[in-house]
Amino acid sequence: MISVIIPTINEEKSIGSVIDRIRESMGPLRTDYEILVVDTNSRDRTIDIVEEKGCRVVREPERGYGRAYKTGFSKARGETIITLDADASYPPEAIPFLLRTFNDENLDFLTANRFGQMRHNAMSRTHRFGNWILNTATRVLFGVPLLDSQSGMWILKKSVFEKLNVRSNGFPFSEEIKIKAAKTVNFKEIPIEFSLRQGEKKLRTWKDGWNNLKFLVKLRFSRNT
Repeated sequence: MISVIIPTINEEKSIGSVIDRIRESMGPLRTDYEILVVDTNSRDRTIDIVEEKGCRVVREPERGYGRAYKTGFSKARGETIITLDADASYPPEAIPFLLRTFNDENLDFLTANRFGQMRHNAMSRTHRFGNWILNTATRVLFGVPLLDSQSGMWILKKSVFEKLNVRSNGFPFSEEIKIKAAKTVNFKEIPIEFSLRQGEKKLRTWKDGWNNLKFLVKLRFSRNT
């Protein structure tokens, strides 16, 4: 079974269409799957829409990107997990190709690179620059050839995650899980098309970017990396 996990906070503008696109992509595969939404105190109609679509909702009262995923992984019924955001920036249509690559190459962790096929204006210059800094820091500090350390679309085995000992409960979760996977399991990064997000912006550009960079330095020089 496959679990598609989506974290949400106030995503009523896009979550319905994202669910529909996932179902359209998964349908031809003829495989057992679930769509699991991990919601952190949405104040709009996000949960109502998800339930109307017949998907599972897990409520996570504690905020944090990593916290949402840890909760989702613990509740997932599938051994294979697919992640993506609820803001329609990642392409559900790429799921069949990503899954085929994941299975054919017997991977443990597959991550998508947003910069390979990014649509025009999908990311501001400020965000591009911030990502460049974090990607460069990741390569220099850890020696892993990641082109997009902050991507939110992955495929992984649930059993592999349980062995990675990912500490972060915030945005650094995304870079930490990739670094540890790239160093310890069968790992690959491939490009996807990336689009302009819909709905409310959650990322605090400078504050979150600085926190991510500090986390990388701390992780690198920790005895338990």
